[in-house]
Amino acid sequence: MRLLQRLWRHILVFLLGILTVWLIVDVIFRITDNRLPWIFALAVTYGLAAYVILPRAIRLAVKLLHRQHVPEYTTTGDGLPGDPVNLALIGTLPQLRAAFARIGWTEADALGLASSWRMARAFVFNKPYPSAPFSTLFLFGRGQDIGFQKAIDGSPRKRHHVRFWSISQSAVEKTLGTPGFWLHTGRTPDNERSLWVGAATQDTGFSLTWLTFQITHATAADTNAERDLIIAELRKMGQVSSVTAYNERNELPARRVNRYLFDGDVSVAMLNGEA
Repeated sequence: MRLLQRLWRHILVFLLGILTVWLIVDVIFRITDNRLPWIFALAVTYGLAAYVILPRAIRLAVKLLHRQHVPEYTTTGDGLPGDPVNLALIGTLPQLRAAFARIGWTEADALGLASSWRMARAFVFNKPYPSAPFSTLFLFGRGQDIGFQKAIDGSPRKRHHVRFWSISQSAVEKTLGTPGFWLHTGRTPDNERSLWVGAATQDTGFSLTWLTFQITHATAADTNAERDLIIAELRKMGQVSSVTAYNERNELPARRVNRYLFDGDVSVAMLNGEA
């Protein structure tokens, strides 16, 4: 019975894919091509397909398949696996900011029209933008609370970066090990001692997102190296102590998810000043 249910869901997703392709190629492009020069028709079709139709089709497909993601991975706005969670820091928001400022990392600007336009120009002309915004990834039911980055060779196309989501210590103590832990949605107050759960990766250039073909950064596959770099820099400058690596993911059949190479370890450390 379960096999038949899975087969039926896959058939529905296949039919949804055919419908999506037909809608993009035969309907949208034909309508726009009849009203606009072909180059503009192609641009309009790409915009609608990549940013409107495909994301919604993928979200529906994920629901049909009831795809279960390992909770240690963030998700994109389309519901697909994002960056793996690979470190966590314990302390307050001012301590977190001070620690990354001490190692020469810059806090990312909030994502908006102005910052997105500035980022696009910097990316195209390869002009420095040290506080460039991040795309939004989701964990605990919300987008990241804060992010930090360090440009490579002054280029906006290549950078070390990490996103953080906060969870209060009381929430950790009450819900750790239960599904409720991953459903936490509230951001903690700035001066409250929190667990800052982070996903660190390295941007390496230009790319298109998988399935939706949206313009984005290409990222290095080895997220272990990025996690280790951040912890090493924080330790070198005396910003963290009591660093411990946790790995409770032996149930995973592989360590390569969403093309990332990941050993499963989460490095947890106390920010300075925390007992």
